[in-house]
Amino acid sequence: MATVTIRDLNKKYENGFHAVKDVNLEIRDKEFVVLVGPSGCGKTTTLRMVAGLEEITSGEIRIGEQVVNELPPMDRNIAMVFQNYALYPHKTVFDNMAFGLQMRGYAKADIDKRVREAADMLGIQVLLERKPRQLSGGQRQRVAVGRAIVRHPQVFLFDEPLSNLDAQLRVQMRVELKRLHKRLETTAIYVTHDQVEAMTLGDRVVVMKDGRVQQVGEPLELYGRPANKFVASFIGSPAMNFVEVSIGGDGVAQTEGLRLRVPERIRSRSGQRVTLGVRPEALRIANGSDQDSFTTTVDVVEPLGNEILLNFRAGGVPMVARVDPGVRVKMNDSIQLAFDPQRLHFFDAQSEAAL
Repeated sequence: MATVTIRDLNKKYENGFHAVKDVNLEIRDKEFVVLVGPSGCGKTTTLRMVAGLEEITSGEIRIGEQVVNELPPMDRNIAMVFQNYALYPHKTVFDNMAFGLQMRGYAKADIDKRVREAADMLGIQVLLERKPRQLSGGQRQRVAVGRAIVRHPQVFLFDEPLSNLDAQLRVQMRVELKRLHKRLETTAIYVTHDQVEAMTLGDRVVVMKDGRVQQVGEPLELYGRPANKFVASFIGSPAMNFVEVSIGGDGVAQTEGLRLRVPERIRSRSGQRVTLGVRPEALRIANGSDQDSFTTTVDVVEPLGNEILLNFRAGGVPMVARVDPGVRVKMNDSIQLAFDPQRLHFFDAQSEAAL
C-alpha cells in the first residue's frame, strides 16, 4: 500500500527560520493530494522532505509501512517531477527517460519496453530521438513526467510542474495529468501556488500558510466551508469579499451602507464586530422581494463572456460581484445588489476562525 504518513513534521534552518511547523497528513493509497499556498508557506519544503532532498528537523515520514527519515532518495521508491524539467541536454528523449533505469541495472529489453509504454501513454513516441532543445515546453514536461512513469514508483511527487507553461498549455496539461493519474492509480503529492490547479487536480487539497496546515479537505469542501479567513481568501477566484460588521441585538449585521440579517448561530455575538465574507457569486442584482439589498455605484465593469464582474465599494471596502452576462451595466451606474442569505460566511474578527 503506497500510503504516505507525515507525523509532527518540522523543519528549522540554522538561521532560526522555522519553515515547516508540526505538519500532520495521512495520504491514502492512490490518492492525488495537492499542497497549495503562497510563496514561503512550506509546501515545497514539505515535499522535499518526503523526497529525501531536505533533512528533517523532527517528526516522521512513512511510505507504506516503512519509516523513510534516514533513507536516501533513491531508496524511497518515489519519482519526482521538477519545475524546471531537469532534463539532460546532451541526451535524447529516450535516454533521458531511460537513464534512471540504466543506473539501477535494469535489462535493456525491460528499459526499452518501459520507455516506449510511457511514451505511448504521453503521446511522445515520435520525439524519442530528439534532444531537449528541439522540444517545446509542453513536450519537455511530458518527457519529465515520462521519466518518472518508467520507474513504476509507489509515489509521484510534483513540484509546480506546470508553472513554466503558458496559460492554455497549463489547462491542457492539467487535464492530461488527471487522466494519467486515473490510469496509473499511483499515490501522488503535487505542490502548487495556483489554487485553480489545486481545485481541479486534487482529490484532497492541503492549504498551508506560514509553515502550518490551515485546512485539509476535498476542493468543494474548502470552497464551501473554509476553516478560517485565510482559506476563504485563498480558495476561489475572484477572491471572497470581506467587510467588518457589527451584530445588533435584533439579529441584524450592519456597517456603512450595509444591513443584513444573520443566521441564528451568529446572533449570540450581539454587540460584537465580526468579519462578513461574501463570494462574488453570492451577490446578485436585487429584485423587489429582496430584503438584504443595498445600493452602490459601479467602479469597473469586467465582461468575461460567460460572466460579468462588477467592481464597487460597500461598507467602505472594494468588492466584486459576479453577475449574468445578460446584465447591462456601465461604469458609474447606480445599482442595487442583494446577498444570497444561504451563502454568507462569518469569521471571528480576532482569531479569523470561521463561525
